[in-house]
Amino acid sequence: MDSATRQRYSPATFRPLTFHDAVPRFRDGSDSPRAYLERCLAAIEAREPEVKAWVTLNIEGARRAADAASARWRAARPLSAIDGMPVGIKDLFETRDMPTEMGSPLFKGNNPGRDTAHVRALREAGAVVLGKTVTTELGMSHPGPTTNPFDPTRTPGGSSSGSAAAVGAGMVPAAIGSQVVGSVIRPASFCANWAIKPTIGALNRGERQGLSHSHLGVHAGSAQDMWQVAIEIALRAGGDPGQPGLYGASVPPAPARPGRLVVLHGEGWAKTGAATREAFDRVLAALRAEDVTILEPGAHPLVDAFEAAIGDAMALTRDICAYEMRWTIENLVDKHPGGISDSLMARLRLGRTITLDAYRDLLRRRAEARARLAALAPVAEAAIAPAALGPAPKLGDTGGSQGEILHTTGDPSYNAASSILGAPTVTVPVMAVGGMPVGVQVMGQHHMDERVVAIARWLAQAAGAVEIG
Repeated sequence: MDSATRQRYSPATFRPLTFHDAVPRFRDGSDSPRAYLERCLAAIEAREPEVKAWVTLNIEGARRAADAASARWRAARPLSAIDGMPVGIKDLFETRDMPTEMGSPLFKGNNPGRDTAHVRALREAGAVVLGKTVTTELGMSHPGPTTNPFDPTRTPGGSSSGSAAAVGAGMVPAAIGSQVVGSVIRPASFCANWAIKPTIGALNRGERQGLSHSHLGVHAGSAQDMWQVAIEIALRAGGDPGQPGLYGASVPPAPARPGRLVVLHGEGWAKTGAATREAFDRVLAALRAEDVTILEPGAHPLVDAFEAAIGDAMALTRDICAYEMRWTIENLVDKHPGGISDSLMARLRLGRTITLDAYRDLLRRRAEARARLAALAPVAEAAIAPAALGPAPKLGDTGGSQGEILHTTGDPSYNAASSILGAPTVTVPVMAVGGMPVGVQVMGQHHMDERVVAIARWLAQAAGAVEIG
């Protein structure tokens, strides 16, 4: 493997692809969305044979959209702050001009010919929908072909594999992902992305309503682009039916120092690698040096009650998903015997064992965990933790698997809690361990997404670049 394919990551020197800083050049005519798109296409041509982030590209359609955006900027009439931004769409979500194959050969060529709500919102904001990014099988844990943009022998994470890798490889400044367990926050950690998994229901999932704690999210090369994409979707498509949508201003929030933060241990802490713990300890030390009070488990009864409530988050999200997915998988098996992975088949077998009463108890426990999170509001403004146990594992590594349900895109132990809680969470790319990215996650209270982003931006400044090994 040569140096062109394996890159040592340093948060101090890595320069992600961003869009917000190109906007002044669009205004003065020294750059244009079409020229920006062509640079993205050149990056894709150079990196895609190895990274394998894309299922489908609509290059001609993207060029037409970029030309239209360029004309609007020349006329000083942009549709939004993301007019002309090339974006990738996770291949779970419908796009009128490209197939939606959901990481499964059973949906090869599937093209409903319509845009899901957030894709339509992005187009209305002028974004350039460039292509569909690789997802794991049906957005669960069986991997696709994508590799990590910093080391092709490692996973990019999942299920938003292609979205995270495309941003990390500098192919696009932003891409859409989704999360049920850890599918936004963890791959962002592995690929040096900023990413937001907002409050449950804050961004309209369109047709993807089948899982009760799935979230639509955004990967980006910067906090500014991350927020801008999320809020432009919310302004046009709102949240899920019955939800109030993403709260916040139409511009990215400024960095804001918190007063008190809780360190979230959950199921991940005991499994975290020593080097990652050392890097995270340095982050905590930097925050303490800025007069932020850090509350560890044991520091307050409400912190301990919260930790107890999320102590089995992995099993809780696994079982809720197994019950809720059962009907979809049963139909696939009936129609295509032998057409799904062994891991997905294991989820079906589990779902068959969960009764209605058992499901009701799962929901009760999830509601109790959310109540314990709400009770923390007077204690601290947010919780922080590593966004993953460590750097991306090697391709095919089954660490973190739950019996026959395999997790080969990385152990999501640090991520299941924020998913069952429905809590807004942001990945901050400030750590490197052994030359690979590891993020810090910031999690807040429901509908405090804007504040969480502000804290995350401040944390990135306060922590600086932390490198171990």
